[in-house]
Amino acid sequence: MQILKAFKFELMPNGAQIRRLKQFCGCSRFVFNRALAYRNEQYEADKSFKFSYNKIANLLPEWKRELTWLKDCHSQVLQQALKDLESSFKNFFAKRSDFPKFKRKGEKDSFRFPQG
Repeated sequence: MQILKAFKFELMPNGAQIRRLKQFCGCSRFVFNRALAYRNEQYEADKSFKFSYNKIANLLPEWKRELTWLKDCHSQVLQQALKDLESSFKNFFAKRSDFPKFKRKGEKDSFRFPQG
């Protein structure tokens, strides 16, 4: 017999931590939306364009040089946003969901750290 345990924790961040969490949400949303817009532009120009995480992830350093405020956010958060976009495209092409939509501020703001 296998026993499963779960732990639930409530976070109670202070003001500076709340600002940092909101900043991470904003950066994640921005990268997701920018990658989606880039993908749409590329597809309009060339109908055979395929979305791939590797192609888009190679643009992240360029975006960070362009927009210095993206450097304040952990790179794993930004990479995870791109992986989420990739999985939403996979679900769309497998007919499990609708076409990915642009994220809006204040609606289900979230981000993930895959490690640590």
